[in-house]
Amino acid sequence: MKIQEITALLEEWAPKDYAEDFDNVGLLVGNPQSKCSGVLITHDVIENVIDEAIRKSYNLIVCFHPIIFSGLKNLTGKTYVERIVKKAIKNDIAIYAIHTALDNQSKGVSYTLANALGLSNLQVLVPQKNTLKQLTTYVPKQNFSALLDKLYESGAGVLGQYDECSFITDGIGSFRGNENSQPHLGQKMIREKVNEIQLNLIFKKHLEQKVIQALFENHPYEEVAYELYSIDNSNQEIGMGSVGELKKEINEKEFLSMVEEKLETKFLRHSAMSDRKIKKVAVLGGSGSFAISNAKKIKADAFITADLKYHDFFQAENQLLLVDAGHYETERFTKKLIHDYLIEKIAVIFLRSSSARSGSTRILPLCSSVMIF
Repeated sequence: MKIQEITALLEEWAPKDYAEDFDNVGLLVGNPQSKCSGVLITHDVIENVIDEAIRKSYNLIVCFHPIIFSGLKNLTGKTYVERIVKKAIKNDIAIYAIHTALDNQSKGVSYTLANALGLSNLQVLVPQKNTLKQLTTYVPKQNFSALLDKLYESGAGVLGQYDECSFITDGIGSFRGNENSQPHLGQKMIREKVNEIQLNLIFKKHLEQKVIQALFENHPYEEVAYELYSIDNSNQEIGMGSVGELKKEINEKEFLSMVEEKLETKFLRHSAMSDRKIKKVAVLGGSGSFAISNAKKIKADAFITADLKYHDFFQAENQLLLVDAGHYETERFTKKLIHDYLIEKIAVIFLRSSSARSGSTRILPLCSSVMIF
């Protein structure tokens, strides 16, 4: 199995199109055409993670945070980033970062955190905008059903929990082919009028190439008339954070104790307590101060995230309990999330997960069967 095949599985799950603009996701180091000898999953790529991969003869590291975040101007080995990249290249080890592509997956980092805290009725906290597109095309009535089926197969027409969604309008289309044309209907140099269907479907933007390919391969006309529109609608299937409810409301002290237990930490920073009951909880794994206003807007009783600055806590304004549970702690379930997805997708795999925050050298055998790709 090639490295490219594994990264394609990851991008099918967490498309790079939905990563934040500031981020650097995807294959950062390595040859995608290389045969994969094994996969090491880690939260962060540090030097002992590279050493672990070398020792185990694994040539693909899947990490959450990208090791190359901003541009590298040289590779002298002066910094840990330079040393890691040099060592990876020297030993033919590929590095793939998934970061905010997985953050924006509706069942990604924050969804997993919410599940760990026992929240139910989950929804995306900060839906991402500009993730949807609309296709409008015109097709002869007799070819309409066959084309529509193929567009559905390509992934078009999905709206939340519904698929095969479209809107059609009857009309009359007219055209005249020149002397070099090969018209499907009518004759060259003669204006033709055809009973046509105007077909409208919405699709997720990362599917554009697939949808357009289906359109061109299955539309009968020599020249396909179609229009593409970007949609400003928020998409509840894609975005940062999660919001849900506890089974029963609890007081703030009970809530903080529960968070400490579930996230295996004794260090929580939080805004002033006010004897409120906690039922509706928003979460966002990693740095999430930008979403405080979203948590307040949906009237969450508490918001768990990380990397809150001193003045961020003032934004609570006695409307909710703000909890900084730590960057790693709120993302601690990410490695298992990635591992479980790959195990599900690859029947028999030589896959291991690095065991500590920064990727210690202890190996966890997470599957019973072993296969060299």
